[in-house]
Amino acid sequence: MKLTTIKNILLFVPLLLLFSCENDIEKVKLVTTKTKAPSESATNIEILYSDSAKVKVKVTAKKMDHYITDDPYLEMPEGIKVEFYDDTLHVTSHLTANYAIKYEKKNIMEARNNVVVVNEKGDQLNTEHLIWDENTEKIHSPDFVKITTADEIIYGNGFESNQNFTKYKIFDIKGTISLHKQN
Repeated sequence: MKLTTIKNILLFVPLLLLFSCENDIEKVKLVTTKTKAPSESATNIEILYSDSAKVKVKVTAKKMDHYITDDPYLEMPEGIKVEFYDDTLHVTSHLTANYAIKYEKKNIMEARNNVVVVNEKGDQLNTEHLIWDENTEKIHSPDFVKITTADEIIYGNGFESNQNFTKYKIFDIKGTISLHKQN
């Protein structure tokens, strides 16, 4: 065999290998991407929070996934209902949302998508994002909120309240509509 023939073969084989390999990027992603699966899952759950043997909060959800990571969390992807109680087990307010996540180390729960809070007077808060801090017993939202009372509707950006939604303030009021007829 001539030297030029061997050189041509040595040049041709790597080129053939270079053009014959092809990776489908979606297949590569499936193999290399790590999906995180919950450590535990439950359906139709009910969680009670108490203080000094008195129930303060009841959380119910259709589905709950528990992720045990460096920062463990509970996820309620199919919605949540939370009831807040006084010392006589009277419901003082309730919260519903289409999605919630609770960060266990921080004792913070975030509710998202169609969040509604109603207190015992019938005042109603609507927002798309609400944060409940269990340690401070406060709820707040940095986002757009609408509060409807018997007398008015108030729109604003940002809100803070006690968890019973009886004492609240709106930070950046965008408008108020009176619900009383004027003569």
